This record gives sequence, C-alpha cells and structure tokens, in this order.
Amino acid sequence: MSTLDLSGSKKRKRNNNERVSFKFKNFGEQGFPIEFIGCNFDQNVKLLLEFAQQENGSIWSFQLEVHRHPPMHVFLFVVEEQVELSLNPHCKHCQYIGWGNNLMCNKKYHFLLASKDTIGACVEGGNGQKYKYKTDVNNIIGGEIIKSKLNLIEIEGHMMHGVFHSNGFGHLICVNGSLETPTSSDLPGHSIMDFWDRLCIGLRARKVSLRDISTKKGMDLRLLNTLAYGEPWFGRWGYKFGRGSFGVTQETYQSAINALQNMPLALLAHHHHHIGIININEILIVLSRYQMLSGHSLVTLCDAFHFMLELKSRIPKENNNLTSCYPGLLVDTTCRWSPKRVEMAIRVVVEALKGAKSRWVSRQEVRDAARAYIGDTGLLDFVLKSLGNHIVGKYLVRRCLNPVTKVLEYCLEDISKAFPKQDQGFRVNDSKGKQQYKITLAQLMKDIHFLYNNILKEHKGLMSNYTGVFATIPTASRIILDTKYFLKEYREVSEPDTRIEPDKSKIYCAIMLAIKDGFGVEEKVMTPFECFLMRKDVTFDELKIEVEKAFGDIYLGLRNFTTRSINNLISPISGIELVFNVVKPGSKIVLGGVIMSNNDDINIINNGGIFEGIKNNNIIMDCICGTKDEDGERMICCDICEVWQHTRCVNIPNHEAIPDIFLCNKCEQDILQFPSLP
Repeated sequence: MSTLDLSGSKKRKRNNNERVSFKFKNFGEQGFPIEFIGCNFDQNVKLLLEFAQQENGSIWSFQLEVHRHPPMHVFLFVVEEQVELSLNPHCKHCQYIGWGNNLMCNKKYHFLLASKDTIGACVEGGNGQKYKYKTDVNNIIGGEIIKSKLNLIEIEGHMMHGVFHSNGFGHLICVNGSLETPTSSDLPGHSIMDFWDRLCIGLRARKVSLRDISTKKGMDLRLLNTLAYGEPWFGRWGYKFGRGSFGVTQETYQSAINALQNMPLALLAHHHHHIGIININEILIVLSRYQMLSGHSLVTLCDAFHFMLELKSRIPKENNNLTSCYPGLLVDTTCRWSPKRVEMAIRVVVEALKGAKSRWVSRQEVRDAARAYIGDTGLLDFVLKSLGNHIVGKYLVRRCLNPVTKVLEYCLEDISKAFPKQDQGFRVNDSKGKQQYKITLAQLMKDIHFLYNNILKEHKGLMSNYTGVFATIPTASRIILDTKYFLKEYREVSEPDTRIEPDKSKIYCAIMLAIKDGFGVEEKVMTPFECFLMRKDVTFDELKIEVEKAFGDIYLGLRNFTTRSINNLISPISGIELVFNVVKPGSKIVLGGVIMSNNDDINIINNGGIFEGIKNNNIIMDCICGTKDEDGERMICCDICEVWQHTRCVNIPNHEAIPDIFLCNKCEQDILQFPSLP
C-alpha cells in the first residue's frame, strides 16, 4: 500500500493501484486536492471524485492524514445514492428546514468521516469479522464495506455525516467530535466543522441546514451557548436561524435571546424566597464565586454564563485547576482622590452596610451614614458609583434599582462561603494589590450544571411559582430550545471566475413550469439558477439543448422537460439568434416549458413528499401553535377531521403513548353540540 502524499500536487491524478494520502487540515481548499473550477456543485463533486479511491460503482474513499507524529489517518467516504432506487426517496431534512417544495434531485452524495466503531460495524454487518481502525486499509474498506453500502449510510456514530443533493442544497446530519488527546482516532468537533465548511465552500454548495440537538451532562448546548454568546455553537461557522418548531419565528427567537441574556442578576438578590426547588441563597453563593474570580462586574445572566464558559476553556487540562487574581476595586489613574482616601471611603461605606445586616438600604441612607466620617460628598458619590457589584474583602457590595420604588439600593453579602478554604480577612487589596483564588474544572462544571438546572431548566408543575420578571426565564428558554434547525447560505449562484476561457461567458438559467392547482394553472419558477459556461457564439437553440440536458441530469422530474419559451425577455427570440447579442454575460434568464410524458397525471416530485410514517399525501397540518407544515416534532391526527397537530400542543406528554382514538378540540366541541337522542 502506497501512502504517497500528493496533497500539494494540484493537477496529478491518482493511479488506480495506489492509495493517496491527503492532508486533513487543508482538504477542500482551492487546489487541495483539486482546483474547484466547476460552475456548480454537480460539476465540482465529479471533479473531486476523480481523485478518490473507487471502492465500487457508487462508493469512493479518501485517506486523510491528520498528523504524522504520531501517525493518525481518518477516512472520508463518499456514497452516491440514486434517489429513484432509494427506499426513502423523499428528504425529511428538506421538509423540516422548509425546502419541501424543492424539486427532487436524481442523486444524493453522502460525505462520511468514519470512526473506528462505524467501520467495524459495517464490516461486522458483512461477515461478522472485527477490524481495528489502523488495520491495513485494503482490509478495512475492501469487499466487506462494498457489500454494506446501505449500512454505511444508515449507521449512526460517524464522526461526521453530511449529505448533498445534486443541486447544491445540503444537510449536516451529525458531528461527533472528541476532546481526547491528539493520539486518539477521533477529532475535535471544531476541526470537523472546519473540514465540513471547507468542503461546502470548495464544492460550491448553495445552502446547508443542520439540526442542533447536542447535549452534555443533561444540558442542551444550544440553550447554554445561545445564552452565553447570543448564538449556538454552530454559529461560529455562520449557521443562523433556519426554522423554529411549534410556530417559533425568527423574531420571537431573537426576542427570547435578548430577554434571557439581559436578565439582571441583581433581581435574584431581591427574590429571597424559594422558587419551586430553587434555593436563591445557593445560587447567589455560586454567582459570588465567579464574581470574585472575574475581576469585573457580572451584571446579567449572559455575563455570568459567558464568563464561566470562557473560564472553562482556560483551565489547563494537565493540572485541572486555574488560579485567578482579583485586584479588588481598581482606582482610575485619572481619579482626583488618592488611593488612600478612596480606600478609607470604601471602608466607611462597607461598615455602614454591615450595620444594615444584609438588608437592602437606599443610596441616600448609605450616603447619610457615611457622611458622619467622610465630609467630601464628591468622594462619597464616586465610591458609591464604583462599588456596585464589586467585591471588597469577603463581601460583595450589591447594587440594583428597586423595581417598585425605582430607587438605587445597596446590600452587603458575605461571600466567604464561596471559597470556604481560603483565608479572606477584611482587605481591599493585599500588599501586591491582588487576592488569589483557585477553581477546578470539576467544580466549574458542577456550578454550570447547578445554575443551568436551577435557573434555566423548566420545572414541571412548578411554573406557577415563577412570578414577575422570573416568568420570562422558562418561557424564553423554551423558545430557544424549540429552535433546532439552523441554516447557512453559501451562495445562490457561483461568483465570477477570472480563469474563464476568453471565448466563453457565463449565463444563469432557471426553469419555469405551469402547475395546476384547485384555482387553475399557475406558472412558477421551479429551480434555482444554474450557471452555464457557453461559447460566445452560442445560439438560443443550442442553449436550450444544454439547459434541458443539465436540468434533466440534476432533477428527477425534469428528465423529459422541453423548452417552449424564454419568459423574462421582452421581445420574441429566434432560436438561431446569438444569446450574447441579446443579453449580457452573467445575466439570468428563465426558460418555460412542459414535461413530455405519456402519463397525463405526471407529478412534479418534490423533496417534501410525505410525512414520516404516513402513506397519504393529502394531509393537512393546522396546529394551535400556528404550525402549518411538518417540523419534525411528534404529531397526532384527529380521527374525524384528519387534521394533524403536535402532541405537546394537545397536552399529550412525550413519555405517553399516542392514544388509539383522538379527537381535536374543535371536533369534540362539535360533538357536544349534537342534539341528544330521545
């Protein structure tokens, strides 16, 4: 077996008898392994597969070198699926993201980064043998996997599984990254996402969707990351709101994020009783610990969770702890009072608050008590403004606006319990201007989990205990959790290419069809624009032939399409007229036509197809949450009107089985209004 590295050889093709190892870190970039010069996805994927090891007629593989010392390789499989021969020709992922009306393509291309477990499972499915990931490649991906094409696609546990339709629309189905050491046969999640993003850009994907349901230790990461950073983890690669379940719109999603992120921590301190099983005092102790570590004021829920997640990334994995230095109240160098005078004023204010015994007191009351010792009112005003939510020795000076009186109030909280093993005598600063505290990764994860469960998690049966502003938290959290589908738009049409041959130009074409519905016939553009690189002396007749062939190769329903007209040009066009004498290079034109078939009842097949597990195409979804299309959530059908609704919206918990007989509220009310029999 050859492991010749041709990752830097941009034009050389592989000999069928050798296996080439490409660099994982730049695979998919321009020139690695190919120049992606195709105008669209379908052309570029075919160019890429010329450099792959062909296992059989519909499976290809690439060996990718992650690093040489120690040696580590992963395998990328590309599986071509003929949609017409597939057991599940319709795409549920298209339906869920809102692309259900897209025409069905002839082919899907599955890109799979196989793990050692999935390779072993595929081989086991073939003949019962087990293989190690680093075993000879010819043994791993030989005849056994060739016989397991369906298993290779359907099996779960790949490091990455993405699928593209031949028109460039795609779905990232799973990413299973690892945080293990570099010698592991798995990869970190961010490296896999970088790899996927390079592939999408290089192949000229149009739009790619994903469903984010990732969790860690019982915490939904899309909620945790959205609270801390304003976007899910996948947002780092440009994935944004795609479609919400249960009627959630982009506006309500963004409003929920803003409400949750801007929730003031100070309001927790005013809420002295328990909310359900939530102990406010314990929450304040945990928050105080990170207030102390942060070195700056943590004002909102976003501030707290953002700091904790950033802290998690800074803790060294080797010794599993982090030392944080907190400088106390820093005096601005432009301050007109000396540090000694400021420190004295701080001590006076803190002593005045200690006399209040954890009671909230107004700013004026604190100021009046301190005036007996500090005559400079300007200095007092400066200290009172600067002390808000800062730590002085073992105390946290809290400041917030009373929601009723609208007056600033202060409270002193003893946070010595936050670090019970530390000696925290009353000090503003030590001799070095610092106080040092340590936090372990285990303690940090425990605290994140505690705050998630007691602030963000919805507690069934206890919702009535959330009052006032706190009622916003479970509502906003639920809206964010109901947003699982995210989308990235790569390009609608390919960008101009400076390497175009001088005697050719680009033109973009789409197909329009006459669609019959209950109200008559409607002409509708059925495809996105595809790019065509044509000779400058091409005629409209020649262009029509090329367009019919190209769209027939891409779309299952357009194999027998015949062009009848060019719809978006003002004047009638002769077939022998030169295209670029009429339109400028780079223009968009729409070709109208018909599908020639002996079957008068031919359907234009789209990706939406049918609901999973439902055999009748003529279904209606009209849920009370406002959803009109399937969104991937569990549903139930009324046995009278046959309208589908979410089980959650009709109060059927997920842990309960769907009843054999179900009547929607409307039908149930109609039955109750029937006259009783004599």
